[in-house]
Amino acid sequence: MTSALDANIPVELVSLLNSFPEPRILLDARYRILAANAAYRREFGTRRKIVGNFCYALSHHYDKPCDQAGENCPLRDAMENGEISRVFHVHHTSAGREHVEVEVTPVRNGAGSTTCFMETMHFLRHAHGGARDHELVGYSRPFNRMLELARRVAARETSVLLLGESGTGKELVAHAIHDMSPRAAAPFVAVECSGLTETLFESEMFGYEKGAFTGAVGRKIGLVEAARGGTLFLDEVGDIPLSLQVKLLRLMEAGTYRRIGGVEPLRADFRLIAATHRDLAQMVRDGTFRQDLYFRINVFPILLPPLRERTEDLPMLAERLLTRLDPGRKIAVSKEAMNCLLEHNFPGNVRELRNILERALILADGNVILPQHLPASMSRAEKGGENETPGSAPFIELYPLRNLEKNYLAWAENNFHGDRKALAERLGISQRTLYRKLRRAG
Repeated sequence: MTSALDANIPVELVSLLNSFPEPRILLDARYRILAANAAYRREFGTRRKIVGNFCYALSHHYDKPCDQAGENCPLRDAMENGEISRVFHVHHTSAGREHVEVEVTPVRNGAGSTTCFMETMHFLRHAHGGARDHELVGYSRPFNRMLELARRVAARETSVLLLGESGTGKELVAHAIHDMSPRAAAPFVAVECSGLTETLFESEMFGYEKGAFTGAVGRKIGLVEAARGGTLFLDEVGDIPLSLQVKLLRLMEAGTYRRIGGVEPLRADFRLIAATHRDLAQMVRDGTFRQDLYFRINVFPILLPPLRERTEDLPMLAERLLTRLDPGRKIAVSKEAMNCLLEHNFPGNVRELRNILERALILADGNVILPQHLPASMSRAEKGGENETPGSAPFIELYPLRNLEKNYLAWAENNFHGDRKALAERLGISQRTLYRKLRRAG
């Protein structure tokens, strides 16, 4: 039964909460829960005190508001702006940690004054279970920020450009965007752009009619047609030769194409997601990538964090990868072996981790992966001793700290692929603090 802590909250509003299928609560400006519906109680435990408790204590297990613990707080934003605010968080629920899109809406009375705030939670269970091969795994802040951007853009038809190092899982993220989109029931078609010749590009992308050229003994459906109603994923789009880029641009701008040997124009119907590990902006400056195509595909860029920036996720990733590599074998990673993995830089990212674990499975006779089952280059001796900090370098001159911070902030702002809110998260400071420091630095 839904109850209210504040007697000034209308009974009708409290009763309305239970009509919603998703978890919802009413909050005051001090982060206290005024009322909660049955769906919220199911998610956060029926035996726990909910009404009168603080939202951050239940959802994050914090002893202070999440904005004071380095998180973006939608309630704080809604209080400051008076508008709806949405963020992506990881909450502790009765089923464990869950990815949650949290939406906070100010509730106003007849006079226009805000009386309380309604918080709504939408669970993203696509990334939680990890049951399928293309589901995402991770709870770290860089991973969570990336997932939030993917969630936001999934509902739209906007073209997405996935950026990041090789092995960071760009095709997995493309699959996730497709699965969260209105086109989820239609095909997801991946195109590997590396090594495509002009003839192969046209025949693979657009298909051909019978007799169009020697060897065309029948009609072939192209990948653009195969993706009708769904998503076309162009992997390593930066590898498309300059001569072929104009054909891709024409397809995207006109929305039509012809099979080789065909006469009738066909209507293309797909959502484009492209991915690359290359610096396309630099390629445009170098003249190796068309500027008009770059602007056409770079509508909504998402930067995928490398594994070394999300080591918090490494133990969970290792567990899931081992399960997929050898489903019939219950195997664990020893503490010593896990420490070796955590200290490794992983230039090959998740793909490299998968290869390391697959090798370890072959070498391990028992059900525990030990340091000796890992590559020799990952041993502590190879790293120069236990007391050496990975990535450390000696300083050869003293500089004023103010100058160092100013120069670093300028470098970070110029090299970070994201907005200032995301940059503040990566730097471990609040958005307000970042703005203040940037103003001070000029």
